[in-house]
Amino acid sequence: MKEKPRKVWLEKRVQKYLDQGYGECFLRDPGIATVVQDALQKLEGKRCKFFAWVIMPNHVHALLTRREEDELEQILQTLKSFTAHAANKILQRQGKFWFNECYDRYIRNERHFRATVRYIENNPVKARLCARPEDWPFSSAWFRKFART
Repeated sequence: MKEKPRKVWLEKRVQKYLDQGYGECFLRDPGIATVVQDALQKLEGKRCKFFAWVIMPNHVHALLTRREEDELEQILQTLKSFTAHAANKILQRQGKFWFNECYDRYIRNERHFRATVRYIENNPVKARLCARPEDWPFSSAWFRKFART
């Protein structure tokens, strides 16, 4: 049997701990989660297109494609900078809010795309935060069902 590369194993382990709610859970605050969700929506159509997202209590998942002229690192820097300042203001704190890393992936085909959307939107169900993906208000699944106009 072929051994999984260490990086893949480590990423899966980190994801498991995140799903179990370890670490700071600042995004559990609806005000902070709303700040992040609103920031995602502001980027939509301007610098990238979001296909799926979910804001969990201690992390965020997003499936997006960027405009050719925009680098992913710069999009994330913009998003993290704005939301960190706003969240720290709400929390009446200073200091680092987000980790520097992100785990990016290339989507190989339509099947992989659909599986990734399901994985992202099912994250709150897997973490036992809600019964169905569309029940989690900080997600693309909720927005698809209860679209704000």
